[in-house]
Amino acid sequence: MNAEAILAKTVREAGDRIRAALAIRFRDLDLAEEAFGFASLRAMETWSRDGPPRDPAAWLYAVGRRRAFDLGRRAKVRRDAVHDAPEPAPDPETLLLAAFEPIPDERLRLIFICCHPALAPEARIALTLRTLCGLSVERLARAWLTTEVAMQQRLTRAKRKIRDARIRFEIPEPDAWPERLEAVLATLEIAYAQAYEDAAGASEAADLAGETLRLSGLLAELLPDEAEVLGLAALIRLAESRRPARLDAAGAMAPLSEQDVRLWDDRLIGEAIALMRRAAEIGQSGPYQLMAAIHAAYATRRETGFIAWGDIATLYDYLLIVRPSPVAQVNRAVALAEALGPDAGLAALDAIEDPARFAAWLPYQAARAGLCAKAGRAGEAAQALRAALALDPAPAERLFLARRLGELSA
Repeated sequence: MNAEAILAKTVREAGDRIRAALAIRFRDLDLAEEAFGFASLRAMETWSRDGPPRDPAAWLYAVGRRRAFDLGRRAKVRRDAVHDAPEPAPDPETLLLAAFEPIPDERLRLIFICCHPALAPEARIALTLRTLCGLSVERLARAWLTTEVAMQQRLTRAKRKIRDARIRFEIPEPDAWPERLEAVLATLEIAYAQAYEDAAGASEAADLAGETLRLSGLLAELLPDEAEVLGLAALIRLAESRRPARLDAAGAMAPLSEQDVRLWDDRLIGEAIALMRRAAEIGQSGPYQLMAAIHAAYATRRETGFIAWGDIATLYDYLLIVRPSPVAQVNRAVALAEALGPDAGLAALDAIEDPARFAAWLPYQAARAGLCAKAGRAGEAAQALRAALALDPAPAERLFLARRLGELSA
């Protein structure tokens, strides 16, 4: 494997952790990103000439740390850095304490650290996704249905608050978890959604599917009495169970109603149902349990051969009461169209406030195209499909949309 491939693999597998470690150490997210970028550029030059190091991730962190010190000294903020102390050899007591680390997973620990309650909820979630998950500003803007400029400003304000208020990035004790838990769950939810939107797993966010699956399961083990934690873990497992069926033979995205249910992952579905039962026993309902129930309703097609769209529309009604969102509104419109006819679905889409805000949101355009086609409004369907294709969909989704547009023109 050449230097470029090794660097790409290291950045993909460890880049987020390195950036987060630098941010925690120097209390400056911009400094961490700049230092990591410098280390990556230096790696290409050095590794191509001298060969890759034994531990590429450690090399990137060491170079990034030195760069951050240099940048901090030049900017006269070196006092904000946390200086290393020589690490003593671990004694038996240290090893014993490490075995009982309250958050045993490094990445989950960092998510809890970054979801600091001193920041506004959306700001802490966006910063965590940017720093730990490596999501681009463009992806974050799309997730919040806002512009890249607005999202960049939000991130900048949050970073400035961290710097000016000298907010410390520290591992919270278990009694401080509740005030961070909602942001942690939302971070995992959005990270998974970014991975899920690409059926072929070809985007830079693809690795987040397996990672959020793992982290949500670990969180459910750490907090077995938190019903919403169990709900999120179930939701991710139910959605991920369909991944083997999400592409057709031509490599196009396969809509849920057209997927081969025999390809769905029975093990993940079984895990999800068990988690939902445990959550129900706790008796504290919430949006993640409702979303898991919606996906569980989809899963019943394996036994019944059909999807109970009316039940799903009702579940979306409840979801919109406890957590209104444009995603739920669009999905409810699709469910209504399946249950009551395309006109009902289009009426629900038209009832969404501020429709101009959704013009650049691909799921909205795709949903409108599908409902217009079913209603016999081919011209409007074609217009929506062209709008969706102009939004640079992932390869599998582009193939699906282009095929639908071709069918309308035939």
